[in-house]
Amino acid sequence: MRALPKGVIALGLVSLFMDLSSEMIHSLLPVFLVTVLGATALSVGLIEGIAEATASITKVFSGVISDWTGRRKPLVLLGYGLAAITKPLFPLATGIGAVLTARFIDRIGKGIRGAPRDALIADITPAAMRGTAYGLRQSMDTVGAFAGPLLAMILMAATHDNFRLVFWVAVIPALVCVLLIIFGVEEPERTRPAAQARLPLSRDSLRRLPGRFWRVVAFAGILTLARFSEAFLLLRAENVGLAVTWVPMILIVMNVMYAASAYPFGKLSDTSSRRKLLAWGILLLITADLILALAGNYWLVGLGAAVWGLHMGATQGLLAALVADTVPADLRGTAFGVFNLASGIALLAASIVAGGLWTMIGPAMTFYAGATFSAAALLALFIDGNRHARSSDAAA
Repeated sequence: MRALPKGVIALGLVSLFMDLSSEMIHSLLPVFLVTVLGATALSVGLIEGIAEATASITKVFSGVISDWTGRRKPLVLLGYGLAAITKPLFPLATGIGAVLTARFIDRIGKGIRGAPRDALIADITPAAMRGTAYGLRQSMDTVGAFAGPLLAMILMAATHDNFRLVFWVAVIPALVCVLLIIFGVEEPERTRPAAQARLPLSRDSLRRLPGRFWRVVAFAGILTLARFSEAFLLLRAENVGLAVTWVPMILIVMNVMYAASAYPFGKLSDTSSRRKLLAWGILLLITADLILALAGNYWLVGLGAAVWGLHMGATQGLLAALVADTVPADLRGTAFGVFNLASGIALLAASIVAGGLWTMIGPAMTFYAGATFSAAALLALFIDGNRHARSSDAAA
């Protein structure tokens, strides 16, 4: 089997360093908000939902622009650069509004880079290796996602829970990430067609996106309703009595499982039924939600987080590969933007609902609701599978 393009590996390293930086902050941020700044669980859900929805909305426009100009790297660099510049805002924050502002700007950076980066991977990777490519990038991204909380936890223990010092240290890997893009990432030469005089985000271009793509978007939206912000995993750990210093361990457990499973699942998706893999991924999420709902100690919360990580490994790279497979090459940026917009709106709704249930009823109900939405996603997958089978029989 051919080796993956060097550009995919370089983008994986970029993701690793940015996630190292981001997760040093995000693994502590929910507890920082609640215990230091006096925020409620509903406020945490609102901040996380707005932040992620902002990233998803921005991805639509950055994806469209990358299709229109035929260039991906400048937008990737702008997005990661903006995220790096905003990292110092977190240790300087003295209130909830400041954190919301920092998260908002940081997620704009994520939105700018997301769709062009995913489209660039599709541009430089043979179709038969896309599942592997997205799985590898997601796996490397997640190495940073568990290394960040691990480093945060070590620094918290060494500095007697000095949140702000940890946030300052997180600035360093973000700057390394920017240097990696400048010197390590290249993209193939692409020329924008001379007849393309306007942006591709138009009614005609959206009509060119096939029905299979829109079904992937709808399914991902339902699944995202079930998978609210991971901030609630951290709050659950603190809720059952885990000391603040050790709360990042929950993200470490989740992301170790995510990193270990994303590449194997991605590679498997290139040679087996992606629909069946999605079904198994949803069953893992239902299991994780039920464990977290019933958890009475931090060991069970850790087990729930581990199963949650397996779910992420089984589904996230696979969904990206499905998007790349179902759309024309000249609309990949637009397609990833639309896909992430739908997922972001669903995440905003999910995080607000999760925070509201947590505040008004209790933590267990938040996770029971997640399991219910997961079951709805599994039902939608089953119905679509039967529809596809009937269409294939009719065509035969």
